[in-house]
Amino acid sequence: MLDNKNPQKVREIFEEISPYYDFMNNIISVGCHLLIKFLSIKELNPQPNTMLLDLCCGTGDYTKIISKFYPKVKTIGLDFCDKMLKIAKLKNPKGTFMRGDCTSLPFRDNEFNYVTMSFGLRNIQDRKAALEEIYRVLDVGGLFLHLDFGKHNFLSKIFNILVPIVAMFFGKNKNHYEYLINSKEEFPQPTALIREFKAVGFKYKKRRDYLFGVISLQIMEKVN
Repeated sequence: MLDNKNPQKVREIFEEISPYYDFMNNIISVGCHLLIKFLSIKELNPQPNTMLLDLCCGTGDYTKIISKFYPKVKTIGLDFCDKMLKIAKLKNPKGTFMRGDCTSLPFRDNEFNYVTMSFGLRNIQDRKAALEEIYRVLDVGGLFLHLDFGKHNFLSKIFNILVPIVAMFFGKNKNHYEYLINSKEEFPQPTALIREFKAVGFKYKKRRDYLFGVISLQIMEKVN
């Protein structure tokens, strides 16, 4: 079992699951993940003529939503998985995407007004380095939106049981989805996660929980 989040091993997992990543997300969430992503972007409400960096953009769900509902926001999607990026570009032909490492971003200080990350931070080995980079590239007053699994409650435990079963039913690699569940269980719950964000300098702005807290959104502000 992959517990150490070695970047190369994590990349290999996402390269392998990329062809059916969207399909499995739709099945497992019954389509709810797209609605939650839309609602979370509404909470951020990015303003026209601003710059937004979507980290761990994967197959481009967030960038597609932003481009559709906030077309005057200049959005860049970044991921470390080439196959995921290829799908993102197919879904968003006019979008801007690039390969990169969240712990060493190829951007200037204070370059972005917004940074978003959905279901990505828990797969990064050095979370502190990634958060410091996010803080660095945000302009003062800029906002960081983070969306991922939240409380480890009863519904979350049911999810843990169902996901490997669904993966096996559709003939997918059960081990890869077991890794994703382990990464979810090891990830800090929202209150602890907000403390990590504050430790690198962020100021708490808001939090929203979805599906009885199984999914949680946090929005933080760069203050200096």
